[in-house]
Amino acid sequence: MATNSNRWRTIDIVIASIVAVAFGVIFWAWGLLWNGPADAIPLPGRAVLYGMWLVPAVLGALIVRKPGAAFYTLTLASLVSVAIGTSWGWTLVVQGPLEALGAELIFAAFAYKLYNLPVALLAGATAGIVASVYDAVVWYPETSWATMRIPYIAITAVSSLVIAGLGSVLLVRALAQTGVLDRFAAGRSRALV
Repeated sequence: MATNSNRWRTIDIVIASIVAVAFGVIFWAWGLLWNGPADAIPLPGRAVLYGMWLVPAVLGALIVRKPGAAFYTLTLASLVSVAIGTSWGWTLVVQGPLEALGAELIFAAFAYKLYNLPVALLAGATAGIVASVYDAVVWYPETSWATMRIPYIAITAVSSLVIAGLGSVLLVRALAQTGVLDRFAAGRSRALV
């Protein structure tokens, strides 16, 4: 009998949920940094920090390697941060899934078969572009495209490429070396990305 490798196992749901809840708490703390000390850095420069909010999408996909992993992990992380309480409130119920779709579409474009560094970087950058375009339209509608929005989108894309893309790859490599990911392809390969 053939098995469907795209079917989610219980452990996939559990691990993706653990990653999501952990990052939901991290989002709350990251929001304090964004609205606190980092607030001294004017936009668009503060976007250098943005990539952290997109890590769960790339990390979840790299670990679980199933359709929907990026979407599930970042969406749940966003909902957890809403439940804890953020300055952005319920708007994250819309924004989180939109950002997650950016990463999810990249993994889908590679038929959920490639989980290497270039794909992770592209997924992070694409999620960053989706996030920053959303921000530019919803949060900063009165700002200039030339002096704020375009630089903000570019800085966010690079931040997301580095923090969400490369950061997730490095985190999966480190976790794989400990053996905690042995029940996943990411842990068994030891030669991830």
